Amino acid sequence: MSVIQRLRTAVRRTYRRTVDLSHPARSPLGSAVVNCVVYVDGVRRTAPGTAVGAEEALRYVRRSGDGFVWIGLHEPAEKELTVLAELFGLHPLAVEDAVHAHQRPKVEEYDGVLFAVLKTVRYVEHEELTATSEVVDTGELMAFVGPDFVVTIRHGGHGSLGPLREALEAVPEQLAKGPSAVLHAVADHVVDDYLAVTDAVQTDLDAIENAVFSDQADRGDAGRIYQLKRELLELRRAVTPLSRPLTELATRPMPLVDPEIRAYFRDVTDHLSRVTEQVASYDTLLDSVLQAHLAQVTVAQNEDMRKITAWAAIVAVPTMVCGVYGMNFEHMPELRWTYGYPVVLGVIAVACYVIHRGFRRNGWL
Repeated sequence: MSVIQRLRTAVRRTYRRTVDLSHPARSPLGSAVVNCVVYVDGVRRTAPGTAVGAEEALRYVRRSGDGFVWIGLHEPAEKELTVLAELFGLHPLAVEDAVHAHQRPKVEEYDGVLFAVLKTVRYVEHEELTATSEVVDTGELMAFVGPDFVVTIRHGGHGSLGPLREALEAVPEQLAKGPSAVLHAVADHVVDDYLAVTDAVQTDLDAIENAVFSDQADRGDAGRIYQLKRELLELRRAVTPLSRPLTELATRPMPLVDPEIRAYFRDVTDHLSRVTEQVASYDTLLDSVLQAHLAQVTVAQNEDMRKITAWAAIVAVPTMVCGVYGMNFEHMPELRWTYGYPVVLGVIAVACYVIHRGFRRNGWL
């Protein structure tokens, strides 16, 4: 690994998010509930780490007629999510998708509640890309957005919303715009991770490109190229389907999306377009690198065949001469001549030298 690649890896590790509110020490509400907070005018109404039940929080918001509840869960069980579904009036089809995960990115509306599915991605650090290296790890993030509540559900070991919640709480005027502001922040958070992952993947792509076009090119590079293409395909499956849902959130008026927030969604859509273009260009470049690698392998094989052919032609001379004199005929030229043997050896050596020099001059040896 080059010095530049090592520096890039060190920088990524330095700025990696380390806060994860799914840790039991910061999840007093149960194994799946990460946090349950009431926000009024963008300000948290419960102290961090204080346990508040979802029913109590929702009752407080609806009684006061102001603010909203944000509940975060990590891989909830079906029974636990069913209880919340009854409390918030979530549609059974959306609840089923949220429990079992493995959904395409989408935004749907059920009975006045928006249900959004986003794919989270994480770059898997590795010292060197191999034919079996995992490059991109994916998870899922769901969000139920109602008039006075947001329920976020995270699947996978990454994509924690803890830093995002803390960042939003630092900007109460944005959080005061309601649940749609949280949905925008979640989408922006996910797309920012896409950008970070694509930048990291470019390092692997540059390493493969340099290896293929270097003087020490390895014929086993095809496996590394194919593996990176597979990982890039997984990234594309997470990124590409999200374009249409974000466009709808940015352009189509929705009762649950504040008009001011639509402008923010347009900005997220622009960032996603950049990621989509990058992934497409990476895939195209990998195709070109693979074709170049296969062409190099073909050229190397042709060179090997030319060398084999040249040496076979050289060996054919002594084989032919020795084959003639190996015949059991009694009357053959120079059989009883004293200098016949060294002369024949000399002729063979000169002929082989001339042929070898001709092949060297033509680049076959």
